[in-house]
Amino acid sequence: MLEIDLSDAAVARDPFTAYGRVREQAALARLRVPGLDPWWVVTRHEPARAMLSDPRLEIRADSFMRPDVPDDCLPYMRTMSEMNGPEHARMRTLVAPAFTPRRAAGFRPRIERIVEGLLDDVEERAADDGTVDLLPHFTRPLPMDVICELVGVPGPDRPRWRAYGATVAGGAGRAFAEAIPGIMDGAKAAIARRRAEPGDDLLTDLVTVQAEDGDRLTDAEMVTLVWHLVLAGQTPANLIANAVVALLTHPGQRDALLDDPDLMPGAVEELIRWCGPTLLSIPRYAREDVELCGVRVREGEAVTAAVAAANRDPRVFPDPERLDVTRPKGPNGHLGFAHGPHFCLGASIARVQTQVALAALLRRHPGLTLAATPEELRAPDPGTWRLTALPVTLNA
Repeated sequence: MLEIDLSDAAVARDPFTAYGRVREQAALARLRVPGLDPWWVVTRHEPARAMLSDPRLEIRADSFMRPDVPDDCLPYMRTMSEMNGPEHARMRTLVAPAFTPRRAAGFRPRIERIVEGLLDDVEERAADDGTVDLLPHFTRPLPMDVICELVGVPGPDRPRWRAYGATVAGGAGRAFAEAIPGIMDGAKAAIARRRAEPGDDLLTDLVTVQAEDGDRLTDAEMVTLVWHLVLAGQTPANLIANAVVALLTHPGQRDALLDDPDLMPGAVEELIRWCGPTLLSIPRYAREDVELCGVRVREGEAVTAAVAAANRDPRVFPDPERLDVTRPKGPNGHLGFAHGPHFCLGASIARVQTQVALAALLRRHPGLTLAATPEELRAPDPGTWRLTALPVTLNA
């Protein structure tokens, strides 16, 4: 049985090659995860898509970080991502109307204002030679600024929420745990405010939503959902940063978007496929013995999808190693937002954010160039394709 070792520096340095090499030899392999029992990893698109939809495989709470937080925060820590079956279906039914593509499109003008304001700040921060780091001043604060808009956080409180977002994006650690009580308290205050003063935002949608059988979200469930948004909503920060590097290192693709901005929605789908931040899906655990790709997976064993391999599977995507912002939409799309019951709830909002951010950046700075090599910027993270910095020169 072929194996991939996550402790191997070559995997972290170039996961697309490492996973892709295994994909062309086997649809299922073993994944060595430091400190854990080995996982199964599905490397090809169709089997991965099927695995992510298989009800015999479930997500468990122990797949997620459990920071040391005060006891009064614990009731809000278990998000919808950790639920399965009817419990997950109930929550999904109640919250899905607030996350439709149409609702996300309705937020576009507000996201555009946020993006333009951040780019104004970027330009003010640029050095005399035009260099500036987009990561701390543009791609990282954007998702939290959008979340604040979606849940109605007042302007004076937004700098504090932006700090929370930067801490959460940094991952586990003491600062991460210390940020959680503030996020929970802010969520409770935002919910109370929207009960008293409804607005045109996602939180108002959730406060007023009611299922056909009269079921509603409790306040505790809404606090948990805000926490979920903060936790999962950081994805566009890495996606946009990766996309900027991809476009600047493929000037023909950048120029195609400059010549025809209407290509942007399709281009974002291609960028998610080609350089999306998710390398591995959240693991699923077999509830019973399951056959995958002709191999028996025992009850209790973990299975993940190698998204980095599946999204470049030549069985689904012609010439998959080539970035092509004009790539036609095929019958089966990328798995950058997962698939099945746990398809990313915020995918539509993430798409709009990314479209708006890239369009505005290219429009305002068509001569944008990288101020470092991509290899210097890449974080050694085998689970997430991300950067440690994004220095650029504006209109070089």
